[in-house]
Amino acid sequence: MIEIDALSKRFGKISALSEVSFRARDGRITGLLGPNGAGKSTCLRVLSTVLRPSKGTARLGGIDVVAEPLAVRGIIGTLPHGAGLYPHLTAVQNIRYFGQLCGVDRPTLSGRIDRLVQQLDLGDIANRKAKGFSQGERTKVALARALVHEPPHLLLDEPTSGLDVMAVRQLRRRLRELAGEGRCILISSHVMQEISALADDLVIIAQGRIAARGTPSELAARYGNRDLEEIFVSAVGGES
Repeated sequence: MIEIDALSKRFGKISALSEVSFRARDGRITGLLGPNGAGKSTCLRVLSTVLRPSKGTARLGGIDVVAEPLAVRGIIGTLPHGAGLYPHLTAVQNIRYFGQLCGVDRPTLSGRIDRLVQQLDLGDIANRKAKGFSQGERTKVALARALVHEPPHLLLDEPTSGLDVMAVRQLRRRLRELAGEGRCILISSHVMQEISALADDLVIIAQGRIAARGTPSELAARYGNRDLEEIFVSAVGGES
């Protein structure tokens, strides 16, 4: 489980997050929705220990991100916006390197890489250097890298960015399978369609604050049975 309590993050005079609190439960996909600049990526960076919060607490699997950042890194898989692959390594080398950093032994690692290459349809680019990859190819390799050590928590920032229709469908199936295995999955996005198709729980954030949260059915009831796009606009204070 991911537990966030009164989390705040400031950059000088700018408040990126202000008193944010929510839970992302095991075995469920939680969608973190918000307009550009709302604080979604900042929240994920705090959870992944890249940023230190200004106030409040965040725990993954009961482990505090400030008190035990190394322990947190061992139980998360992250897909940052932009993928962040090593350009002169092949797809398989990128995945293997990360698995080694996470302490996966060689025989286990080889088997997991083979499965991920098959599951994410990476065969055509497995031995190509990442420098020439398309956005979709980078995203799929970065996702494989995030999964190779089989972490109980996944933090995914815009995971469908650059993917074609078939790759998106493939990703949806895989994420549902992972949630079915009991993983805790937190997805940040501003694409209503993707979150609507995937999320069991929703957290809508605007200007660094929680604007609404609940299951899709709870939010639909609260906002007059409107669709997610209308709920989102209403929650963040846009035009109805």
